[in-house]
Amino acid sequence: MTYKTRVLFVCVANSARSLLAEALLRHTDAEHFEAFSAGTAPTQVDPHALAALHHLGVSTTGLHSKSLAELEGQQFDYVITLCDKSSLECHALPGAGEYIAWNFEDPASSEQPDAYRHTLHEIHERIKMFVLIRNKH
Repeated sequence: MTYKTRVLFVCVANSARSLLAEALLRHTDAEHFEAFSAGTAPTQVDPHALAALHHLGVSTTGLHSKSLAELEGQQFDYVITLCDKSSLECHALPGAGEYIAWNFEDPASSEQPDAYRHTLHEIHERIKMFVLIRNKH
């Protein structure tokens, strides 16, 4: 069995962006990556985020909001934050390899039509690039 790169996506609420990223990485390359997500102050899964994933044909199985504490003690090769607030709050995670800070607008507070699908598309494009670069190593 080959080693899978472990990636943790972090946002504040773990209700939309980090869950989108977790599902998209699994969808894009489950063979080489293990995807997780958590929040610094988790709430609950945003149904609009699930709807955007379903629309794209991405599985939402097992997606639920969880706190960073639930993943305590686990090792991650990458911790990717998806908003500026979470990037400020999580640089002290033990067991984290490399930190990467991405910043995507929160679709819940966006006034843009189709905000969730737009955010999903932006995150998907970034994840495809991340996978392409990582798989070259």
